Amino acid sequence: MAKQEFPGWHGTTIIGVKKGGEVVIAGDGQVSLGQTVIKGTARKVRRLSPGGYDVIAGFAGSTADAFTLLERLEAKLESFPGQLQRASVELAKDWRTDKYLQKLEAMLIVTDGADLLVITGAGDVLEPEHAIAAIGSGGNYALAAARGMMDSDRDAEGVARDAMAIAADICVYTNGNLTVEKIST
Repeated sequence: MAKQEFPGWHGTTIIGVKKGGEVVIAGDGQVSLGQTVIKGTARKVRRLSPGGYDVIAGFAGSTADAFTLLERLEAKLESFPGQLQRASVELAKDWRTDKYLQKLEAMLIVTDGADLLVITGAGDVLEPEHAIAAIGSGGNYALAAARGMMDSDRDAEGVARDAMAIAADICVYTNGNLTVEKIST
């Protein structure tokens, strides 16, 4: 008898856009199991405020894994107040070296208004080019759309919303039910 594979959780699209003194992170609300939409209103973008210091984080991947990483990031931000880059690097170091964390399947986009970073499970902390970061199943579609709009008169939120709408039209694991959080620099 052949081993049956669990279909796996799929999808999400998260985008971060930095433009005109604002940074916006937007994420869709779809959670899929195999070819079935389980939920269309998930909240994958969160505002963290460790010690009164505002940070926005968006996650793609396994929800439980992402929440574990968000908790760890919040703890790192409490250890390094006002230092998002350092807290992110410390989280990535732990993620890479801790046997438990290595099994987590998620990625994060984070911002404090000054920095826009992608934190990966491979232990990378990346500052994206062109002031746009995108992750998840529809990430490349959203990234391409946003890059095409950066020279337009749209603000950061307009670019993020329009890029997410394009990604939702292309990626079957992305919907148009958005959560949008913004920080001014």
